[in-house]
Amino acid sequence: MFSRFRAPLFAVLAALTLAGCGVNVIPTEEERAKAAWSEVLNQYQRRSDLIPNLVETVKGYAVQEKEVLTSVVEARAKATSIRVDASTVTDPAQFKQFQDAQAGLSSALGRLIAVSEAYPDLKSNQNFLALQSQIEGTENRIAVARRDYIQAVRAYNTELKTFPGALWAATLYRSYKPMETFTISEQQMQVPKVKFN
Repeated sequence: MFSRFRAPLFAVLAALTLAGCGVNVIPTEEERAKAAWSEVLNQYQRRSDLIPNLVETVKGYAVQEKEVLTSVVEARAKATSIRVDASTVTDPAQFKQFQDAQAGLSSALGRLIAVSEAYPDLKSNQNFLALQSQIEGTENRIAVARRDYIQAVRAYNTELKTFPGALWAATLYRSYKPMETFTISEQQMQVPKVKFN
């Protein structure tokens, strides 16, 4: 009679052992990282949506700063033209292209905000102040979303490389690849310079 229950008992014990040894950690961490990536994209899109309003407001006051306004519009166009999908986070070249475009937009926005210091009327304009506050808030949200993404990717990539995750990655999850994280270039570390003629 005991031999009749041995196979089902063994199957239940094997299932419990597998469930407790991390077989589901890799897909769970991957989904967490993908969700964090979606939030990064969401915040970049929010910033991109605010820029036309900010540019139009500044344009009314800072007509002679056409070059700065043009650089913001061009940077936004470049940043929104990059195709982003789920493969972006596992393709280093595509990820770098996306990251560089977003960094260019951040730099152009920094120059635009700095230009506002030369225009007292613009600085007191309620529309500009509201938009500037929205952009600054969005930049903070982007920083938080990027931090959360970096942490999620760190957990996922670590799981792929450490035991027992490496064992599962080599057997059940061979198609799962490490994801890319954000880096800061030397150019991005420099404060934007604005010159007035």
